[in-house]
Amino acid sequence: MTIIKRLGNWGAEIFVNIQKLLSYLPFWILYGIADMIFVLMYHVARYRRRVVADNIARCFPDKPEKERNSIVRQFYRNFADSFVETIKLHHVSDEQIRKRIIFENTEIVDNLLDEGRSVVCYFSHCFNWEWGTSITLWTKHKPNTDTVYSQVYRPLNSKPIDRLYLHLRSRFGSESFAKSHVLRDLIRTSRNGKMNVCGFMSDQKPSHGDPTHIMRFLGQPTAMITGTETLARKLKMSVAYMDMYKLSRGHYKVRMRMIAERPEELPSMELTERYAMLLEQTIQRNPAIWLWSHKRWKYPVTLPPDYDLTHPQK
Repeated sequence: MTIIKRLGNWGAEIFVNIQKLLSYLPFWILYGIADMIFVLMYHVARYRRRVVADNIARCFPDKPEKERNSIVRQFYRNFADSFVETIKLHHVSDEQIRKRIIFENTEIVDNLLDEGRSVVCYFSHCFNWEWGTSITLWTKHKPNTDTVYSQVYRPLNSKPIDRLYLHLRSRFGSESFAKSHVLRDLIRTSRNGKMNVCGFMSDQKPSHGDPTHIMRFLGQPTAMITGTETLARKLKMSVAYMDMYKLSRGHYKVRMRMIAERPEELPSMELTERYAMLLEQTIQRNPAIWLWSHKRWKYPVTLPPDYDLTHPQK
């Protein structure tokens, strides 16, 4: 992405058009391209190798070095796969995507919508999260009827690439709400007589100025994003978790899990703690599917003196 930024908008347009052309290739050829991308990232460019290795080492200090190295290597393979899988969203049928990512327990969402309750879906950067928008193919309530499906996003600096990802994320009928005005958008759809199912990626390092909750996560004192909890409580939206499984190359499963039907009745930050506990279970089950290449713990934080170390999350 750094090279594309240097080339400017014309370079980004070339990048976008190449992606569109590649999307017509069958999966087996795309995965051959992913193998080459893996070699370039892992062996040649060594893209963020130290960051990934350090993150995994600090979160799994009891694992043998050989096992940690295997996790690092598999992470880069998953990363490369996710790149070509995202490209394929340009040109993939509903039938194809339904065979490649299965959703379980979507009746959780359907039942809440039947009761007239909108839903916040906690999601995370587990491969391949870009396919998560295909939940609309599995639920009873469809987009453009009584329900608006959406996901929160941060606009990208490159306008061509921003337009590209907005298009890809709308592939199965969902909308993208910019983080800066997601509350306004959710209120607007509610006032228009529609329910909301909105996905929040709440596992990254908080942006400067974001409110946070300091807790223990993957054994580390961690500043967790709290905006999702604040919004769910304010709008009295039920909350579910999208638990990602990678079954095999190019095949995934998302199991919907209830977190809280009435989050406004929970103690403050309980919702954030519950989400973090579920995400940690997902990562512990298959560490290589989480996005380790971001500097999650770049700025150390300290647990509050009264932090409850007996909490099940710990």
